[in-house]
Amino acid sequence: MSKMHQRPDSLSIPADPISPIPPGPDTHFQTGSLRPESLLHNQDKKPPLPQIVQVGDPVLHEPAQEVEPGEIRSYRIQKIIDDMIKVMREAPGVGLAAPQIGIPLQIIVLEDTKEYISYHQEDVTKAQDRCPFDLLVILNPKLEKKGNRTALFFEGCLSVDGFGAVVERHLQVEVTGLDRNGKPVKVDASGWQARILQHECDHLDGTIYVDKMVPRTFRTAQNSNQPLAVGCPKLGVR
Repeated sequence: MSKMHQRPDSLSIPADPISPIPPGPDTHFQTGSLRPESLLHNQDKKPPLPQIVQVGDPVLHEPAQEVEPGEIRSYRIQKIIDDMIKVMREAPGVGLAAPQIGIPLQIIVLEDTKEYISYHQEDVTKAQDRCPFDLLVILNPKLEKKGNRTALFFEGCLSVDGFGAVVERHLQVEVTGLDRNGKPVKVDASGWQARILQHECDHLDGTIYVDKMVPRTFRTAQNSNQPLAVGCPKLGVR
């Protein structure tokens, strides 16, 4: 998930769970895509990372397949996971789903750091209930929403580069699945982490945030500080 920067990147408008750095210096709103470099002239260069797929590619709009448990520790799956982590961090973002690099498998990675959070105003991150958490890798995740409380905040996405919109999400979720070693994992999340998990699990169902957004809040990164139109719901916890 990418965050529309709160003027930084997050939510003030935007805080898209997926990109943590403000559009100023980092201009994450630019593209999440990584530029492949030719290896012809320098054999010591590392192979290019996968590019981030942009909205319109069918892989983002179709359900992903489960990973066979027996294949989780294979070189292929481990390489996909490693690439996803590198792509997410280079973007930079706080979450990524395998379909976003063109692979229709149920794998998500996410992490949020003190550094990323420091790019945003404290009152904003407090309202979002945003706290740092270590890297999570979850295969075949199953998400269950907890309670009835929800919150409206801006989101962005590395696969819908340069835009953001308000999305209503549950404040608490439980996610179960398998870790990169094939062992069961369970995550009880709230606040911003719960939002990131919902955003990434949506990707595995072929859903992107624009499918759930409040339509009249959709905007470019350049207009992220513009007030909401009359009639739009107020940001925050409901």
